[in-house]
Amino acid sequence: YGEPVDRYPKTWRERLPRKLFSRLTSRIVSSRLLMLNLSTFRAILGNAIVPQQLIPRFHGRCQRAQKHLHSIYFQIKQAPSSAPPPPQMPPKVVAEYAKSNRSSCKKCSKTIAANALRLGSVTRDSRGFDMTKWHHVDCFPIVSEPIDSADSIQGFSSLQSADQEALKTLVTKCQTFLEEAFDGSEGNSKGLVVQKTDEDEEEVELESTNSKKRKLSAPGEEAHLEIAFSVSDIKDKYKNATLLPNWKAFQTVIFLERADGLHDSKKIAAFDFDGCLVKTNVKRVGADAWSLMYPSVPDKLQSLYNDGYKLVIFTNEANIERWKNKRQIAVDSKLGRLNNFIKCVKVPIQVFVACGIASGKAEDPFRKPKPGMWQIMEKYFNSGISIDMDQSFYVGDAAGRKNDHSDADIQFAKAVGLKFYVPEEYFGS
Repeated sequence: YGEPVDRYPKTWRERLPRKLFSRLTSRIVSSRLLMLNLSTFRAILGNAIVPQQLIPRFHGRCQRAQKHLHSIYFQIKQAPSSAPPPPQMPPKVVAEYAKSNRSSCKKCSKTIAANALRLGSVTRDSRGFDMTKWHHVDCFPIVSEPIDSADSIQGFSSLQSADQEALKTLVTKCQTFLEEAFDGSEGNSKGLVVQKTDEDEEEVELESTNSKKRKLSAPGEEAHLEIAFSVSDIKDKYKNATLLPNWKAFQTVIFLERADGLHDSKKIAAFDFDGCLVKTNVKRVGADAWSLMYPSVPDKLQSLYNDGYKLVIFTNEANIERWKNKRQIAVDSKLGRLNNFIKCVKVPIQVFVACGIASGKAEDPFRKPKPGMWQIMEKYFNSGISIDMDQSFYVGDAAGRKNDHSDADIQFAKAVGLKFYVPEEYFGS
């Protein structure tokens, strides 16, 4: 209490003050230590002498607190629940006929005509409001927004029979696609292949060793681009940024000139760069700001090269376009990392960097998932050799999974017609 202890006799110094004892018993009762017996109580107090007249008060407080808590418990247990039922989550997918032509598809950005069938992906924002993103039926993202069954689509029963059949087909396609999308592996001949039929529709074909095939239509058809490529269009700079030696620019693409030992081939092993071959961080800039994604990457690439594959990297780098005031830094960082990576793995690699930005009305034809980079490689950088799509493949990390930043890589593989693998599947095995 702030006074010298020597002022009191020894017996009083060992005796617990009455006020402190009262406060302590209140704390013990309030903290639900109601079954505390006297011996335990003495152990807590140590060598202090407990006045005998305070012991009944301690037990009385415990008993009164017990009765009070029991009464509260039974009141809560017997009282009817008045809390409102938890709000039901909105359906994940809704289908309806467009009430007007004011809505637009979130994938293709085209207007959805009035009275046309549209599919909506319903999400709830942080404020608790439902938000619906409308799509054409053929544009609905079945990879990132899988549909369990047709009955789970709100409004399905009110649709016309022809539209119901179209949605059932989409659901079947979605389920089979998710089952087979990542079924391919290096050690067997199974894989996801996207081809075009005579009707110019994309199909997903699952090939197996017993020559049995199942064909499934897939949305997102990409028309073949007619790209005029000439020597006069090749530059040593990308806008106001000077490129490193042996690097050239064509429109919004930067590519690496042919290195010694790089051979054109009918077999193409294509890869994404960031998050697939190397680990990078957007907060770190520089030619050395990277590390191998998997220790097996050099051996895998060298084995492919020895087996007659041409190694190609297709990578997006929007910072080169976005950083107008620091474009030279972005160029030196990206191209420097690619140069150092090629030195590390010790195999010649053909590289294409798409610098365009995804936003805007006019989409960049070279930025993945658009197939522009593949098409100029196939037409102008492979000596006219026809590519064997059954033996060629593409590896990328953007597969539209829960924690992926996008589905650009798997959609790129679909648009081109390549087998697709994720890095952990290809390099981790």
